[in-house]
Amino acid sequence: ELIIGRCLKKHPRESFLLASKYPGHQVSETYDPAAVFERQLQKCGVDYFDFYFLHSLDAGHLDLVERLGCFELLKGLKREGKTRFCGFSFHDTADVLDRILTRHPEVDVVQIQLNYLDWEHPVIQSRACLEVCRRHGKPVIVMEPVKGGTLAALPKAAQELLEQAAPGASPASWAIRFAASQPGVAMVLSGMSDLQQVEDNTSFMRDFVPLDGSEKEVLRQAARIVGEAVAVPCTGCSYCTKGCPVQIPIPRYFTLFNQHKRDRWQANAKERYAEMLKTHAPASACVECRQCEQSCPQHLEICGWLKEVAQAFEGSRG
Repeated sequence: ELIIGRCLKKHPRESFLLASKYPGHQVSETYDPAAVFERQLQKCGVDYFDFYFLHSLDAGHLDLVERLGCFELLKGLKREGKTRFCGFSFHDTADVLDRILTRHPEVDVVQIQLNYLDWEHPVIQSRACLEVCRRHGKPVIVMEPVKGGTLAALPKAAQELLEQAAPGASPASWAIRFAASQPGVAMVLSGMSDLQQVEDNTSFMRDFVPLDGSEKEVLRQAARIVGEAVAVPCTGCSYCTKGCPVQIPIPRYFTLFNQHKRDRWQANAKERYAEMLKTHAPASACVECRQCEQSCPQHLEICGWLKEVAQAFEGSRG
C-alpha cells in the first residue's frame, strides 16, 4: 500500500482505478474494521477506493464477518463515498456463494477463481460459481486465470496441442482468453512478474477475441493432459506457510514435486530440493498440526501431500 501510494502520487486520481481488500487475518475481535480501512486509505494516499473487498470469504468465515459488521462497513463506505463499489473474494463451493449473495444482495461484484483446469473441479467449482453470480446479477472479477502459473508452463503434450491450434500464442494467453470469454466476467486479474508478461497479456487483450467452439475443445483436451500431469494443484499463494510451526516452504516443495512427476524435470527437481534443505526444513518435518490445511483456499490435504514429497525426495514418509 505504501509503495502503490508513492507510485500513484504523481497521477491525477481520476486517471486510475484502485482496489484493495480488508485483510483476512484482521477479521477478528482485536481489530476495528473502520480504523483498518482508514489506515489503508492513508497508506495509499487517496480519499477513496474504486473497489473494496472482503478477503477470502468461505463458509467458515461468513458468520464471523457478519458478526463483526463487515458487510455493514461496506454499505457505510459506499454511502460516504469512500468506495465506489464493494464486494468480496471467494474460496468455497457454489452453494455457499449462493447463500452469501442471498443474504447480502448489497454487494456489487464478486471475485472468484476461474480457469479452464478448475472449470468442473469438485471443490473450486469455477463454472458453478460463475453461474451463481450470474443468477444474482453480480459481475465477476476473475482471479487465478493461469492458476498460479500452472497454465503458463504446460506439459509438453499440452504445449504442442495449443501451439498447433494457434502458432505463437502463449499458454497464458489461452488461459486468460478462456476466463475473459465467459459471460458475466467484467475483469480478469493476471499475476505478472516481468515486463514481457505484461506486454503479452496486453497484446491479445487490447483487441480481445473470445474463444470459438474449436478453441474451447482444444482447451478441454489440454485440461485433461494438465490434470493428469499435475500431482498437487497448488497455486502458490503461500497462505499455508504463515503459521507453519516448522516453517516448511510448502508451495515451493509442491512445485518441485510436480516437476518431479513430469519426467523431463525429474533429476533437476531432486537436486533443487536437496539444495533447499541446506536452509529449510524438510517435508518430513511436518507435525500435522493442519494449520496449513485450514488456511488453504484450494482445500488441499497438505499434510498428506507433504508425506508424498518426503517419499519422493527423501526416501521416507516422514
